[in-house]
Amino acid sequence: MDREKFRKYGYQLIDWVADYLETVEKHPVKSTVQPGEIKAKLPPSPPHHPEEMDRILDDFEKIILPGITHWEHPGWFAYFPANNSPASILGELLSAGLGTQGMVWQTSPAATELEEVVMDWLRQMIGLPEGWAGVIQDTASTATLCALLAAREKITGFKVNEAGFDSPLRVYASREAHSSVEKGVKIAGFGRKNLVYIPADDELAMIPGELEQAIEKDLGNGLQPACVIATVGTTSSGAVDPLKPIGEICQKYGLWLHVDAAYAGTATILPEKRWALDGAELADSLVFNPHKWMLTNFDCSAFFVKDPQVLTRTFEIHPEYLKTGVDAVVKNFRDWGIQLGRRFRALKLWFVLRNYGVEGIKKIIRRHIHLAELFRDELQQDGRFEIMAPVYFSLVCFRLKAGRPEEELNELNRRLLEEVNSTGRLFMTHTTLNGKYTLRLVVGQRTTEERHVRQALEIIKQKASELLASG
Repeated sequence: MDREKFRKYGYQLIDWVADYLETVEKHPVKSTVQPGEIKAKLPPSPPHHPEEMDRILDDFEKIILPGITHWEHPGWFAYFPANNSPASILGELLSAGLGTQGMVWQTSPAATELEEVVMDWLRQMIGLPEGWAGVIQDTASTATLCALLAAREKITGFKVNEAGFDSPLRVYASREAHSSVEKGVKIAGFGRKNLVYIPADDELAMIPGELEQAIEKDLGNGLQPACVIATVGTTSSGAVDPLKPIGEICQKYGLWLHVDAAYAGTATILPEKRWALDGAELADSLVFNPHKWMLTNFDCSAFFVKDPQVLTRTFEIHPEYLKTGVDAVVKNFRDWGIQLGRRFRALKLWFVLRNYGVEGIKKIIRRHIHLAELFRDELQQDGRFEIMAPVYFSLVCFRLKAGRPEEELNELNRRLLEEVNSTGRLFMTHTTLNGKYTLRLVVGQRTTEERHVRQALEIIKQKASELLASG
């Protein structure tokens, strides 16, 4: 492709994306294709000869687009959001065009130093203490794995990196913690049997007293506690583990405390939500995802550590071909995580923070929280529904109850979710809370307005009426 064709199709695709962002609401939120349908339309072997871009783009429209579930749809209420914004898309475009690989400072000084600056901006925005330092990871799952590895090395005096495990180490988390904790425990070599789940209270938050009892029990059995994972805004219910008492326990026993605030961390830029991070100063690491709720398209996960030297000592390695003359006076982010190669993620985040400003982002987050509260209040006024967890942020957990026997409710709500999602006008997901099938509605898409939430309410109530009438 020559320069003129690149320019032609580049303009064409920018126009397509701009139109898509304006008209995404016309698509069904969730793709309606069947398993294998997309693969059946694609050739089994790669093309032997060049194909024209017109044909490629035509196939994109006809084959690929029908198989897209539209995360940017204003009726997206599933999982958590994976937001974008025009500013972020343009930053991503520039990053792709530059083709930067920012593994060390000298491979692109701007990539490293911009990342240092925007991560410190984020630190200030969520109120972490001065001295904490940040690095952009791809996802919170990777950040949690990095925290587990750093905890492993600190508790063993960096011996596991050298010689492997010589005795088990214990990790503690609430039963409401994200699945990435279990995966990270397995990958980091702790072993799934050494992940200790701590009971949660009526609001689905970790009980500090139960945590301390578990630690004492392990010490009494000759086991070595190493790390606690606390969650601010759990995936299932949005629960908030009490960081201050948990942090005090971790300091008492010399444990690493990692805070997973992947979803809700963005909300703590609001003064009225900063309470959720009360005690975070006692932690050793914390992660939240701008790619969830801060208008920055996937992937961009903000990982902070209190003592960067523990992190870098865990990961650093110094082959001759990576040494440079400025290593002693710069940050080489290859030593701050698992990957050697690093994308220029800071650029799109910088675009977003400058284009919206802190106040602009606050305004959007407050709107989403207001809409979630509106949804909760409307459901509470309809006596057929039950709110299943406190609404701290923009996640509402609920189920249809309608006086039906408990043994019927899981199936009733499963059918309700299927019926609601089948309309194509909104998309929700589910979880299980205390064994009860629970529907989740998360407000977090940049373009979601009150009319979309009221439409969701209308559809949910209508489908509930139809199900109840059918017996």
